[in-house]
Amino acid sequence: MDTWEILRHVDHTLLSPTAGWNEIRQVCDDGVKYNVASVCIPPAFVKRAKDYVKDRVKICTVIGFPNGYATTQAKGFEARDAMLCGADELDMVINIGELKSGNDKYVGWEIGALAELCHSAGRILKVIVEACLLTESEKVRACALVTEAGADYIKTSTGFSTGGATRADVRLFKEHIGAGVKIKAAGGIRTMQDAEAFLRLGCDRLGASSIVKMVKEAERAGLKL
Repeated sequence: MDTWEILRHVDHTLLSPTAGWNEIRQVCDDGVKYNVASVCIPPAFVKRAKDYVKDRVKICTVIGFPNGYATTQAKGFEARDAMLCGADELDMVINIGELKSGNDKYVGWEIGALAELCHSAGRILKVIVEACLLTESEKVRACALVTEAGADYIKTSTGFSTGGATRADVRLFKEHIGAGVKIKAAGGIRTMQDAEAFLRLGCDRLGASSIVKMVKEAERAGLKL
């Protein structure tokens, strides 16, 4: 798998709370140059970024991030606002506490509400389940809920909790999600070998900040990509 194929699956991400417009603009420039799947940035920068890139790269942002325990109404407001500002894709964190408490009805209803909102506007919804905080049985239930609710992707992690994507989680998701659901691995993907391994396991997207950085370093060193 060549570098450019890997880049086409990358959501080039900058979600640091200290990131300002100069850093976000650089992420956008890099996203355009390296033809990534999207740039994933904080909601406050979505409109400025959308105006700046002029549809040369898709804009992704986060909803209910990073803890997922906002009300569904608050997540809905965030989602509508993000879409009005120009977001093409939304990565929403589930209510982890409700899932762990066994309130699957609530979790599924919330995912479905956000999926309907996104799809009615022609947008993509990725559902972050924060797998590092779940037991194996909870992960299996999460797969079923994401599938039944009609979301586009199940995403492993925010990258802000106790762990990121693991190969074991991706294998488990692949076994239990429905045919229409894709997988996004995020958190801790720091080498091209990691990236390729996750794609070969069946991921369609990779949430990462390191992949483009490595490509830029290789270019500066005069290495062939």
